[in-house]
Amino acid sequence: MNDRTHHSQSNKPYRQVLRVSMPLVISMSSTMIMEFTDRVFLANYSLNAIAAALPAGIAAFLFISIFLGTAQYLNVFVAQYVGSGRPQRVGAALWQGNYFALLSAAAMVGLSFLAEPLFALGGHPPEVQVLEAVYFKVLCLGSGIYIFGTTLSCFFSGRGQTRLVMVITMIGTLFNIPLDYALINGIWIFPEWGIFGAGIATVMSWSLVSVIFAFLVFTNTNDRVFKVLSHRAFEVNLFGRLMRYGIPSAIQFSLDIFAFTFFIFMVGRLGKLELAATNVVFSINSLAFMPLMGFSLGTSTLVGQALGRNQVPEAVAATKATIHIVLVYIALLFILFLAFPGPLLELFRPQDTASDSFAAISEIGTLLLRFVSAYIFFDALYMVCIGVLKGAGDTRFIMWSIGILSFVVMILPVYIGVQIFGAGLYYAWSCATLFVFFLFVTSLWRYRQGSWKEVRVIEQPLRS
Repeated sequence: MNDRTHHSQSNKPYRQVLRVSMPLVISMSSTMIMEFTDRVFLANYSLNAIAAALPAGIAAFLFISIFLGTAQYLNVFVAQYVGSGRPQRVGAALWQGNYFALLSAAAMVGLSFLAEPLFALGGHPPEVQVLEAVYFKVLCLGSGIYIFGTTLSCFFSGRGQTRLVMVITMIGTLFNIPLDYALINGIWIFPEWGIFGAGIATVMSWSLVSVIFAFLVFTNTNDRVFKVLSHRAFEVNLFGRLMRYGIPSAIQFSLDIFAFTFFIFMVGRLGKLELAATNVVFSINSLAFMPLMGFSLGTSTLVGQALGRNQVPEAVAATKATIHIVLVYIALLFILFLAFPGPLLELFRPQDTASDSFAAISEIGTLLLRFVSAYIFFDALYMVCIGVLKGAGDTRFIMWSIGILSFVVMILPVYIGVQIFGAGLYYAWSCATLFVFFLFVTSLWRYRQGSWKEVRVIEQPLRS
């Protein structure tokens, strides 16, 4: 092998990661930009609106994630079927995800009725609780559309066609941002709906994305290869395997979110300024976190395809390449969070807040961004390791480990410290940082143990 060939082979995993993961990173960033601008508009609209937006949004996403994580796990099934040379099974897997999306939509409609009692438990100011309930209801009622669109996107992402997913997601974002601004503030012909308008704009964006995906998936051309129209039957065994591997993955995701939801609710008991500063910093942190989800999903796709071909070394090479690329991304975030906290926080200055009040929020937010800078390194590597384990199907370990760590390292210490001993904001954020560190250590240990290399989520073909 000459030097040029060797150089080409050594760079192949990096090219694969960039080809598959970068469009997903941009897609996740587009989704986060949509939510980020949503909160910027609400922050400029009123202090109560931004104080309500994150607790309500993250609480809604907590429930959505239980179903979304399972639907999104269809990505691994598609990847392993394609990798094993059985594309005709992709359509059957896709329809099991569609049936699950219908069940999810019905469940989320029921959960929307929990809005008022749920936020009464949070103990936030009454004027904030009203807005929290409104935002929560709208997102829950429209979430079935989001889950359906996510299921359809797996048809492309699981096959490595992530650029198309990126383009469609960006279309949704570009549609949402001006509509969001108009419905919050009452611009042009639109009514001034405040936080209700923000929720409606989000649901309309989800709907547009889902319609585009459906139009592109259900074609005669795709049916000839992947049987997306002809294999619509409900398959008990296949649906059961999607639940067997997808539900633990979803529970892991939702437990992670629940820990931070509980964290935010406890911070809300410390005061409105502390809650507002935390909401602002988490909104900034989300811009950093969502691309990591893109890398994680890309890793699951590459690992799933490699294991479908029974090529474990390819899965390991893709993982290492992803880690190297992610570390460059994290270095850029360090610089941004530590050197430019002021301009980032200034984006969230509310119109109805006095300068001295926002100065207090900004001062707190600057310190909180240092916490984010401390844990983002561990969070990034944790997401890559989780992507590997999910891509193989090693989801039950993830579920149990996250469940135990959420309670022992995050929920219990934050509750005891804040509620019983009167600990402050920085103690709570120290618990969050420690929680992320333990997530990283646990997932890295499981990855290095190597048992994921033997796991498969799809049925194995009969040998003659």
